[in-house]
Amino acid sequence: MGTSVWNEQAFAGLRLVLAGGCGGIGRHLAGQAAALGAQIRVLDLPASIERHGAALPCIPMDAKDPASVDAAMAQAASELGGIDACVNLVGYMSEPKALQQTAAEVWQDVMRGNLDAAFYISRAALPHLHRSERGSLLHVASGLGAWARPMFGAYGPAKAGMILMVRELALENAPKVRVNAVAPGAVDTAFLRGGTGRSDESAPPSLDPNAYGKVVPLGRMAVPQDVSDPILFLISPAAAYITGQTLQINGGTYMP
Repeated sequence: MGTSVWNEQAFAGLRLVLAGGCGGIGRHLAGQAAALGAQIRVLDLPASIERHGAALPCIPMDAKDPASVDAAMAQAASELGGIDACVNLVGYMSEPKALQQTAAEVWQDVMRGNLDAAFYISRAALPHLHRSERGSLLHVASGLGAWARPMFGAYGPAKAGMILMVRELALENAPKVRVNAVAPGAVDTAFLRGGTGRSDESAPPSLDPNAYGKVVPLGRMAVPQDVSDPILFLISPAAAYITGQTLQINGGTYMP
């Protein structure tokens, strides 16, 4: 076996796009990747950029609008001189409600903001990734896309569709581009208050981190680094033989 590829050289000069990168996980990931030598562009809503984008190289984008996604991705590729890796962190859920009680417009909005957005981002990024020698696409899904739980309305089905889409994209774009996903459980970020750019981030979270941690085998709720570290692994050369996979990150609460 050769020497390990899990070192700073794995990210030196990596041209990395973070869609939805102004959120808690995205900001942590951006800091880690930049410290390792990656060149970064963050694509996010103007409201999210206004709140959290001051220290990040940002490009405005509405992930529910395919024209906006195409334009933002093209601008990122132009500024970076290409794209080697794209991480999609876009997503949000509606208020807890049974599917039978979920209004059609809420269903459609959650699908647009999760599954449709993932499709638009994939479609816009892949031509650039195919021109790279280390092309990698990664989506942040959710454990709820595989582990059905009540009262999550359209969010679980949207993430389930994303997980299947990752497998299809992996097959269609191999061997040139690897496509994977991570599926976190609850993470202590603004997402638990509705999502960065969409909510009052000072509001109490929808889950009590301490109470939640008591039912997790590892004894706590996740923090952003618990998700960003596995993302870095999956877009690095250390994961060169991994594609079409969804890595569950939940402290042991769900073991498929």
